[in-house]
Amino acid sequence: MAIGTAAPALADPCEGRLPSRPGVTFVGTVRYVGDGDGLCVGHTPDPNEWIEVRLADFNAPELNARDGSAAKAVLERLALRRAVTCTTERGRSGRVVSYDRVIARCRIGENSIGDLLRQEGSVEGGN
Repeated sequence: MAIGTAAPALADPCEGRLPSRPGVTFVGTVRYVGDGDGLCVGHTPDPNEWIEVRLADFNAPELNARDGSAAKAVLERLALRRAVTCTTERGRSGRVVSYDRVIARCRIGENSIGDLLRQEGSVEGGN
């Protein structure tokens, strides 16, 4: 009899090659939302071409933290299946790629996704 078995963590499906320098602009459709500040952008339905993004201008709670699931739901509602334009930036560490995600500021039309999340009242305060 197993007591308290752990379920395996589900990895995000984004497997595309990440830009490695600041100032690189890429466009596509938001194909997947992993948490309140992480998403995947791609031109096609093939996850091998999706670029995993950590939003540069919004810091959501971790998914397993209080308000983490709500932050993810807001990002999904705002961005999933929407066309975006993203530009890579250096993070606080000075790196453009952090934890297998590219740090980028993404826009839907003229609006920054970070600003849209704030307008919707999404909670900030993650790592």
